[in-house]
Amino acid sequence: MSESGNWRRATGIAGAAIGVIAAGAAAGVAIERMTVGRGIRRKARLALDAAGPYGALRGTPGRALADDGTELYYEVDDATPGEETGAEGAAGPRRRRLFGRKAPAPVTVVFSHGFCLNQDVWHFQRAALRGLVRTVHWDQRSHGRSARGAAQLGPDPVPVTIDQLGRDLKAVIDAAAPDGPLVLVGHSMGGMTVMALADQFPELIRDRVVGVAFIGTSSGKLAEVTYGLPTLGVNVVRSVLPGVLRALGSQAELVERGRRATAEISAGVIKRYSFSSKDVDPAVARFAERLLESTPIDVVAEFYPAFTEHDKATALPAFLEVPALVLAGENDLVTPSSHSEAIGDLLPDAELVIVPDGGHLVILEHPEVVTDRLADLLVRVGAVPAPSNVGTHGSTAQPGA
Repeated sequence: MSESGNWRRATGIAGAAIGVIAAGAAAGVAIERMTVGRGIRRKARLALDAAGPYGALRGTPGRALADDGTELYYEVDDATPGEETGAEGAAGPRRRRLFGRKAPAPVTVVFSHGFCLNQDVWHFQRAALRGLVRTVHWDQRSHGRSARGAAQLGPDPVPVTIDQLGRDLKAVIDAAAPDGPLVLVGHSMGGMTVMALADQFPELIRDRVVGVAFIGTSSGKLAEVTYGLPTLGVNVVRSVLPGVLRALGSQAELVERGRRATAEISAGVIKRYSFSSKDVDPAVARFAERLLESTPIDVVAEFYPAFTEHDKATALPAFLEVPALVLAGENDLVTPSSHSEAIGDLLPDAELVIVPDGGHLVILEHPEVVTDRLADLLVRVGAVPAPSNVGTHGSTAQPGA
């Protein structure tokens, strides 16, 4: 068979395997299309966008420069004067003023988001902590408002690695929080980024990190994840997907037009792999859809190989002496809860929370649970005075559900 014939066969197999994922969504969309016009569907999507202004919170902008020249965008939300507690507890700032000493830098909580998302995915946690503690939210390279990876755009593109993301996080910390204690919070790829930071800069963890939260993430063995597919289907996808993604990435403009044309099917697939609950607020589901669709296909292709190579179990002992939270959705199909349990085994003193009826985007699906456990961690390390000061900013379940 010719090379072009092999390619057509491979892409056909990939399409069939990926179709296993989309079948249920496609069937529902087909029924909807028979009964609901395109204009009505578009108006409904716009109404959802207007009803849920998620991701609208903004802070003081800043930019850090990665070691390969990539410009990384971040935002800082400062604590309201008098609210921050520093690392010494609620009485710390008052005691320091009495002795006439310069107050040290307050605790800074640094949030790292996951693959195909951006800093806005922390909407509920950001709203709950606003004014109570200094926070930094940043966009990983090639995501959100950060620049495309400089090393990926040159004449000899360098594949993205999780180690590079760890160095990127170090650059953001150096620019946005050069002094004072840190709490590191990472979801999915963001948790891997935190592990890579610890692997390369263990002295930073030892000297400055007072708390860490790993949410819906993994320390390795992602090549074993089935994503809820039959074994045959997932093996086929794994064998051909890297090549398919490379080819699609080289035809990014054409692919993006295709993604827009099949938006309704994509929405069904996104919902399946983001959430487990059946009563997620439609505006929140639409928000997740917008975030995930905003990542260009060539960026998806650049990052994908890094996950199968990711192995940072040996970096986790750097956090053995650090108060830690490990949290996952029970039904996460992307980074299964068993991966969080494995992290918990390596950090036996960490609080391990498995959220019932939770999916991969548990931070959007069950924000009240995530915020509650995160608030408890921040109280334990003296970053906020009491859990009651932190708003829950609600559930995403529909009213009356």
